[in-house]
Amino acid sequence: MIGQTFPLVKVSGTAYEMGYQHGQQAGALIQKYLIWIEKLTGKSRSELCQSARKFHPLIEKLSPRLIEEIKGLAKGADITFDEALLCQARGEAASVPPEGCTAFALKGSATANSITLAGQNQDLAPEYADVAILLHVCPSDERPRALIFTFAGQLGYAGMNQHGLAHFANALYDAPWQFGLPHYPIKRAVLEQDNLEDCLTIIKQNPTCSAGNMVFCFGNNEIADIEIRPDGFAQFTDTHPDSILHANHYLTPEFTPHETNSLADSCPRLDRMRDLIQEHWGHITVDTMKTILADHQDDPAAICRHGAENMISVSGYIAEPNKGLFHVRRGLGCTGTWTAYEV
Repeated sequence: MIGQTFPLVKVSGTAYEMGYQHGQQAGALIQKYLIWIEKLTGKSRSELCQSARKFHPLIEKLSPRLIEEIKGLAKGADITFDEALLCQARGEAASVPPEGCTAFALKGSATANSITLAGQNQDLAPEYADVAILLHVCPSDERPRALIFTFAGQLGYAGMNQHGLAHFANALYDAPWQFGLPHYPIKRAVLEQDNLEDCLTIIKQNPTCSAGNMVFCFGNNEIADIEIRPDGFAQFTDTHPDSILHANHYLTPEFTPHETNSLADSCPRLDRMRDLIQEHWGHITVDTMKTILADHQDDPAAICRHGAENMISVSGYIAEPNKGLFHVRRGLGCTGTWTAYEV
């Protein structure tokens, strides 16, 4: 029987020690994740590892401590270093099916008591839920604590740190793949920051190999959205300064010329999110967003996704930085179970 929460993996200490503890605690799931990557890509482990090895110098340039954590992960999980690298490059080691997701960031006049909220539904192939974990990192150096929803062995994904910085993501398309850094190490690196300027520096200095969108909130009640392509990035400003909503198509003037409607349901899904946010404007709480993330209009490609393009809403997240809480849902928006975690 599937539990109501994702496995919680708590690690602390140096970068190597955190990786080792992660590997020891989640070794069986890491092996399962590696098998899933093989199935997902249709490629052999050796071929995938050979591709992943090419990302080593780029990850090391981004963060030598991340490489140390990957080394510890390999040792703790009893896998090779290349296999541990593959966990950080999952979607970039070979072509993978599309991903969805509907994300939001709200503050000020949009919410009840002017609280700041950000989050998303995570729309993926259902098998991802079988290898998902919550990774709670407590570094012994100056880096902040963080709680990360990710997959066993993968060190970076959606999450929130002790400073109240949280980020979420939307897949974007219509960008020719070119060699660069996978998105997942960048997602981990920005969770070690406390302000937008430093996050933008990381994104600017580390070109990615594919497109994606990042939605941010910060402990100072700032919100932001960055569309990223291998050829650069652009900041999206929504129609109201207290609301940012994003799905899976380009919204910035810089990048909309690239859009070809690759995921046809993205525009109506975003329109539905806008209507629901406007309907509840000024009164939005965590519970309001839980309800919105369960919305079924346009099934099976609704905000709560039920299988269109082989994607379901395997999880959902709501960051509540003013309280240091990260709400995580396992399962569909309509039937899943929410749990609140202190970062």
